Amino acid sequence: MVMKSSVEDDDAGWGLGIPEKMKNNANWVDITHEFKGACKELNLGELLHDKLFGLFEAMSAIEMMDPKMDAGMIGNQVNRKVLNFEQAIKEGAIKVKDLSLPELIGIIDTCFCCLITWLEGHSLAQTVFTCLYVHNPDLIEEPALKAFALGILKVCDIAREKVNKAAVFEEEDFQAMTYGFKMANNVTDLRVTGMLKDVEDELQRKVKSTRSRQGEQRDPEVELEHQQFLALFNRIKFTRLLLTALIAFTKKETSSVGEAQKLVAQAADLLSAIHCSIQHGIQSQNDTTKGDHPIMMGFEPLVNQRLLPPTFPRYAKIIKREDMVAYFGKLIERIKTVCDVINTTNLHGILDFFCEFSEQSPCVLSRSLLQTTFLIDNKKVFGTHLMQDMIKDALRYFVSPPVLSYKCCLFNNHQAKDYIDSFVTHCSRPFCSLIQIHGHNRARQRDKLGHILEEFATLQDEVDAALHSLLMKLEPQRQHLACLGTWILYHNLRIMIQYLLSGFELELYSMHEYYYIYWYLSEFLYAWLMSTLSRADSSQMAEERILEEQLKGRSSKKTKKKKKVRPLSKEITMSQAYQNMCAGMYKTMVALDMDGKVRKPQFELDSEQVRYEHRFAPFNSVVTPPPVHYIQFKEMSDLKKYNPPPGSADLYLAASKHFQQAKLILENVPSPDPEVTRILKVAKPNIVVMKLLAGGHKKETKVLPEFDFTAHKYFPVVKII
Repeated sequence: MVMKSSVEDDDAGWGLGIPEKMKNNANWVDITHEFKGACKELNLGELLHDKLFGLFEAMSAIEMMDPKMDAGMIGNQVNRKVLNFEQAIKEGAIKVKDLSLPELIGIIDTCFCCLITWLEGHSLAQTVFTCLYVHNPDLIEEPALKAFALGILKVCDIAREKVNKAAVFEEEDFQAMTYGFKMANNVTDLRVTGMLKDVEDELQRKVKSTRSRQGEQRDPEVELEHQQFLALFNRIKFTRLLLTALIAFTKKETSSVGEAQKLVAQAADLLSAIHCSIQHGIQSQNDTTKGDHPIMMGFEPLVNQRLLPPTFPRYAKIIKREDMVAYFGKLIERIKTVCDVINTTNLHGILDFFCEFSEQSPCVLSRSLLQTTFLIDNKKVFGTHLMQDMIKDALRYFVSPPVLSYKCCLFNNHQAKDYIDSFVTHCSRPFCSLIQIHGHNRARQRDKLGHILEEFATLQDEVDAALHSLLMKLEPQRQHLACLGTWILYHNLRIMIQYLLSGFELELYSMHEYYYIYWYLSEFLYAWLMSTLSRADSSQMAEERILEEQLKGRSSKKTKKKKKVRPLSKEITMSQAYQNMCAGMYKTMVALDMDGKVRKPQFELDSEQVRYEHRFAPFNSVVTPPPVHYIQFKEMSDLKKYNPPPGSADLYLAASKHFQQAKLILENVPSPDPEVTRILKVAKPNIVVMKLLAGGHKKETKVLPEFDFTAHKYFPVVKII
């Protein structure tokens, strides 16, 4: 269509959604025939190029009226008339009062399913707002349904606010757009929870009045009514508890987190009753378009089709009711875990907590609640501690630098204070960013870990040297040797190790790349980490000795020596185990390659060097440890430097010894955690497989080995078929 400038009235009225103003001021002319004629002049494969419409625009353009490309066309594929809330009321297609109990239960359950589908990354327009009742709850006369509609809008609004505030979501995780819908902002949170409580109390009275009395003959109809009242009561109570728990997370007091934990625990108790009563609600008929969107009274999947942006239609599959209850159960467990973070007081513990929580691949809401609970209004940790104080405590715990010891002369020295305060202030932002990174989904975390190394590289400054020279003048028996640098190096190494290991979890590496990834980890990163942890441990012991001597000088009484538990001992042990596992896998891969059991690509446009440099590119910004370039790696891992060079059998034996060593280390860990158990599940079978391979088992077969990552996401069980 093309528009000719004319003020004549338009009498065609093609119903293309053209605004009335444009219709009245223009005369529309059909140019289809001329357009097709012009197209025939183009040869096959030719494109018409205009300075405003090039190849980029052609690729980004939406092909109008093609159902695969144009989201607006889906509405034309159904036979029914699509009505909005007001139209549906007018035509009597929807009830706003005197709803039966099965209707109420069915509507509430389907709304819950829509809420979860939204939390899983779909738009509000295709999920929650396909329920016509939430478009304008003021028109609903049924008290239970009105209170529920307002409650679900408030849940959506608080969840959206929390996710936006935490900013740990990507476009594939969450869609925050509200499409201009009112999120019940004209009603206060307190009023909505009050309405839900009133409905709950009324339903409780009805549950009591219909329950069976002792010795009374039970009427099946009354029993059914009792079950339905109970089912509705549980759903309304669940909505109120969930909403109140989310409201508690918006408060700044730390005590409100404990309150939220109690509320979600109460909500969890209702889930089994909700699951058992799903059949009491009216069931939906399937949508005629795809068969995955519920069609029932109060729901219209196509009502917001025109609100969707002009993009390829995104298919929203609403989850089933049984899955909805299971999802809520997992969500509540995650929220309970989030509440536990306030019991963690030191920065290293908080970092470990975030890492462990992230390993469960939690949903965007629980990740966001954890972020906003940790840093309230981006100022204070848990709303009470300054980030700078947390960093100072972490330094004391890790390396015990003399400058932070109350007994040291530097503690009250102005110059030293300025140095340490400046260092701690510089550290605050990168550490907040690091914690925020652990809130992103697993795939995005890896990208962001690569970038944050640049920020951490700037922290390796000269503060240590200045503090050391200052301390030598004032207190020569003490030394301040690279304490702060050791701590930063430790965190750098942790990020680098996590970056490489996450590639296994995300299945980014090909089999032929395993050997240099495991080599970099075992021979380089874990070797550096072990020496860093040992240096920190020695620094702690030296500081403790000085403090003991100072105490001895003051009191003449002999004190019994208690054997102290070293704070870093568990981490040193685990690092040794990881290093042995990586070394075992490296030697396994080299031996398998020698036996021709590793499939390698035919390098044409790239080479192993290109791939190696791509894998370790983020490490180039780090000064310490210096990156190992490909040529260095080839020199360091060259087996010809040994006399005689080891064969595949020698390497299999060496690998089995590494796995054996890891097993011995982990079996001596007191009170082992699940991670220890997972590594042992890999180490034990690998010891056996390596010994078999060393003895020449299936050496002639050219069938490639299998690497099974089900027991542990970083270390596979090697299977020879």
